[in-house]
Amino acid sequence: MSQRTYYIVAFFFLIISTLSSQNAADEDVDILKMRIQNYVTQSGFDTERGEYYNAKDNLEKALAIADKIGDKKSEGSIHTKIAKILFIIEEPENALVSLTKAAELQRETNDYANLAITYNVKGILHTSKKEYQTALDYFNSAKTKFEEEGLERLITDVNLNEAKVYIQMKDYKTAKSKLEKTIILAKKYDQNGLLSSAFINSGKVYQKLGNPELALSMAKEGMELAERNHIPEYINDSYLTLSEIYEENEDYQLSNQFLRKHIQLSDSLLNIKRQNLSPEKKAQFITESKDSERKQMEIKLEEADASNNLTRITTILSIALITILSLLTLSLYKNNNIRLKTNNMLHKKNDELILAKEKAELASKTKANFLSTVTHELRTPLYAVTGLTNMLLDEEPKPDQIPHLKSLKFSGDYLLTFINDILQINKIEANKVELDAEVFNLKKKVENVISALSNSALDNNTKLHYEYDQDLPSTFTADQLKISQILINLIGNAIKFTKDGDIWVKLKKINQENDTYTVRFEIQDNGIGVTKEKQEHMFESFSQGSIQINRKYGGTGLGLSIVKGLIEILKGKIYLKSELGRGSSFFFEIPLTYSPEPIHTKKQKKLSEINTLDLTNIKILVVEDNKINQMITRKILNKMNLYCDVVENGEDAVERVKEVRYDVVLMDIHMPGISGLEATKIIRTFDKELTIFALTAVTIEDKMHEFDEAGFNDIISKPFKQDDFEKKLYNALKVNQNSTASI
Repeated sequence: MSQRTYYIVAFFFLIISTLSSQNAADEDVDILKMRIQNYVTQSGFDTERGEYYNAKDNLEKALAIADKIGDKKSEGSIHTKIAKILFIIEEPENALVSLTKAAELQRETNDYANLAITYNVKGILHTSKKEYQTALDYFNSAKTKFEEEGLERLITDVNLNEAKVYIQMKDYKTAKSKLEKTIILAKKYDQNGLLSSAFINSGKVYQKLGNPELALSMAKEGMELAERNHIPEYINDSYLTLSEIYEENEDYQLSNQFLRKHIQLSDSLLNIKRQNLSPEKKAQFITESKDSERKQMEIKLEEADASNNLTRITTILSIALITILSLLTLSLYKNNNIRLKTNNMLHKKNDELILAKEKAELASKTKANFLSTVTHELRTPLYAVTGLTNMLLDEEPKPDQIPHLKSLKFSGDYLLTFINDILQINKIEANKVELDAEVFNLKKKVENVISALSNSALDNNTKLHYEYDQDLPSTFTADQLKISQILINLIGNAIKFTKDGDIWVKLKKINQENDTYTVRFEIQDNGIGVTKEKQEHMFESFSQGSIQINRKYGGTGLGLSIVKGLIEILKGKIYLKSELGRGSSFFFEIPLTYSPEPIHTKKQKKLSEINTLDLTNIKILVVEDNKINQMITRKILNKMNLYCDVVENGEDAVERVKEVRYDVVLMDIHMPGISGLEATKIIRTFDKELTIFALTAVTIEDKMHEFDEAGFNDIISKPFKQDDFEKKLYNALKVNQNSTASI
């Protein structure tokens, strides 16, 4: 054989060997993928039998293989399945961890169908924690993804879950609409289990909406469907639903029959669940069951003792007093009837009071939710109005345009003040206003308020006079912001209704007990005054002297209502003396605690000079879905010599933060897909140090705990004041640069 022939043959065998090795490797991967599928399938069977820990073990074996071969798509879907099991066995926190991992892998592999399933499970998890709005946000994201992927059949389950949330929120009309869509989709795709649950929940809803006939029909149809398909959880739910419907319809016999069925089936399901709990959970379950059994036994023993005592007493009385009892029977019968009627009336009255209380609470909650929603929707466009107006005023407009822009700015500021007033009234009524006490100089504080309002007084040709009692110390501990707000409202009102006149602001000591001073504040003017008839309503919301006064002087009619609420929070009272055409005098008395002058009296240096920092390599990410707001925020940053990247949703924000090292992230809260809160939670799983500001139009005080839990560093409320915005950025960037320098 020639040397050339030898090399050709050797090369030929090398190719065959390589191909064989590659085929073997491919076959190994295929075998491992088959194992993954087998473990997942077995897990499904285990779950159906209630063997949850076996199901979890099989899923973890599948996860290990997927991790070994780098099958990230399978890893993501397995994490979602594990989360479902963890939720069933009452480990919600671990379930949330698995769901977060699942979502990260599914976004990385563009597996949006399974990402939607993950969102749906997250919604169920938040529903169980009674975090209804967060749950609805996830359900909405899940539906959006399913629609994008053309998976309409999977939307059925999401619609059903949304309906269950609205039922818990007692929004039965919305629940009815969701259930109608669920029934249509379930019938279209032969989803009998979901159809059964939709019918049962429709029974609950129609009963609440006052249609008992349709409620019974729906619940029965759901029960029959669940029984035909052998779904014990839905059968059990149907028994309880029918029992409640019959009870409300006063058919107590049928109500008791279905209640017994529900109790029997619940016991059976609990036994199955107990057998498949972890040792710790099983011990807890058994302990709780024993406690329950012990309490029931105690009740039975007490009833038996009571019965024995009653029999003994009755026997004695029967022997000794048979004659007297016979004579008094008619009298006792009549008295008993009277007592029963009285009790019935009392019970009815009590039920009415409870119902009225529930209605009041629901109305208050509905009002708060409505105000929160409306103010958010108003603040978002206001951000655009005020932002664009300020930018146009800074960009050297034509002289004839300046008055129009200033009018637009005034209108925007007025509307924002009005929104803030409505929110504050709502918080005062809901007892959500908290005191923030600190040491401050009362004398200087009042001087500053008067100084700030002096220009308005000059415009009316009105003089401001200030008197401070010599027996009154200067420094106290109290909520100085609320005191300032009260004074600004009262002095501002006096200025508004006094032209070519005088206003006196007087502070006087009324009483002193140790370090507690009762201080009287009086704001007196010689303006137009108020009639006796109108004085009774001056402190009510939206109340003004008359329609003519409102048209002439403007205002929302909320200022005095806010003042009264704040003074009551400060444990004081406000009074009004007035005479039409001769002026008004508002005075209030509040207790203040004396405190010595604080040691550190130097004013802090204003940290607004952001250009003193090295901004060369600063990177800022703006997460905002509104195009106008994107442009405004970008321009505001550019004006500070800062430049930014912009993304439109939370998912893109998470991916961008993974790829680029940013100094600050400005995160909007309400966005399509995952919210800013959820995006921040995800970022915090892999980056604890990044500065993230919530750039939001929501009511900050009501949501503060959510921002803290999500991991935000600070909050910037929209529409924001540029000075505050710049100061917060300055502080954050300065800390970051100092940290870098120390490294």
